[in-house]
Amino acid sequence: MPTTDARRSILDAGQRIMAHRGYAAVGLTEVLTEARVPKGSFYYYFASKDAFGEAMMRAYFVEYLADMDRIFAGDAASAADRLLAYLQQWRDTQTLDDCQGKCLAVKLGAEVADLSDSMRAALAEGTDGVVDRLERIIRLGIEDRSLTIDTDPRSTAEVIYDAWLGASILTKIHRDAAPLDRAMAVTRHLLHI
Repeated sequence: MPTTDARRSILDAGQRIMAHRGYAAVGLTEVLTEARVPKGSFYYYFASKDAFGEAMMRAYFVEYLADMDRIFAGDAASAADRLLAYLQQWRDTQTLDDCQGKCLAVKLGAEVADLSDSMRAALAEGTDGVVDRLERIIRLGIEDRSLTIDTDPRSTAEVIYDAWLGASILTKIHRDAAPLDRAMAVTRHLLHI
């Protein structure tokens, strides 16, 4: 009987490979070889490649959102400082590997949204979780007076996320961090910091 360690290995291998090559370009055999898991184990955990993709996206966002929570609960003196620390980490991870980044939402978002409704739903839930956390840290920044905004916190959080997601894609296209630097400047402007 397969173990939950095998399931985790399959998900981790899928994330590593698909973060570089995309969803459609990667076959299950490649993922299972990387995970060092027998082929028969795959169907014990996942009914199909789409079910695997959905589980992979959900697992990715569980880790991603936990990392956001860790940064936002950090020791920085102000909410604005914690938000900027998160955005700096985003910039750093998106400029790795000749600006090819590590974010599955950036890498797979447009590709899988058209392929699988269940994967699109997992992406939507995950990205909503990111915006929820951005909204909360913006509200905390207003309370501690480390930032101010001209619109409501939810709209501001959505604009910031939209800008950073778009900048991440442009960074991959141009293999240049300038779009992320512009996103940081726009974010600072929106938050008056």
